[in-house]
Amino acid sequence: MQRYFIEPAQFGEKTVTITGDDAKHIGRVMRSKPGDKLIVSDGESRDALAAIIAIDPQEVTAEIIETLEPSGEPWFRVTVAQSLPKGDKMETVIQKCTEIGAASFLPFLSERTVVQYDGKKEEKRTARWRKIAKEAAEQAHRSRVPAVDSPVSWRELLKGLSAYDLVCLCYEKEHGQQLRDVLKPLVGKHPAGQPCSIAVIVGPEGGLSENEVSEAEAAGAVSIGLGRRILRTETAAMAALTCIMYESGEMGGM
Repeated sequence: MQRYFIEPAQFGEKTVTITGDDAKHIGRVMRSKPGDKLIVSDGESRDALAAIIAIDPQEVTAEIIETLEPSGEPWFRVTVAQSLPKGDKMETVIQKCTEIGAASFLPFLSERTVVQYDGKKEEKRTARWRKIAKEAAEQAHRSRVPAVDSPVSWRELLKGLSAYDLVCLCYEKEHGQQLRDVLKPLVGKHPAGQPCSIAVIVGPEGGLSENEVSEAEAAGAVSIGLGRRILRTETAAMAALTCIMYESGEMGGM
């Protein structure tokens, strides 16, 4: 069943209104008709099963049949801090990590980042990333759309690390700790229902410099290894996130 995210104001007492591209998707792509059911979410705390009662090219109105319990959100709230990769790799990271369960994305610029940062184009690119996150969250039946921040500098990234319960730095050198071991202290640390925040830092194609690794560790990050194989930058975030979801019980772990 299709899921759509709408603004809280589009929720009425008995009906919901879907507009814009989503309305076009319902009518033109899905060829839905009055009576067809869909799921709507305000991206915060309200999910509902609704039946379409009216369709036009710009707006779809549906009657709320049942309020649903929000689901699909992991207990570990993981922020993927990804150094900007080349080409469209960031789009892949956002799409796949949203499906796996990432809570947010924080692109950053590092010493070996190859991409030439252009502030004038960044607004358009960030908007595209957010659209990809929304569509991936709908496909994965998430209850929230992961936040996608505009790129920050390495210094800005370091300043924000203290806000997380755990910061994992993906590092290919041998001294990295086992991810399972650094996650264990977090289990049972927080009261029931209160999520635990984790940041996963992934370097660019050339990796992070030794100086950057030292600075991150000094700011509270823990270097972790992801096995004996060297992963591509767009693969590392997905691998780390999957391991975290498994260890937290989201994929059959603990």
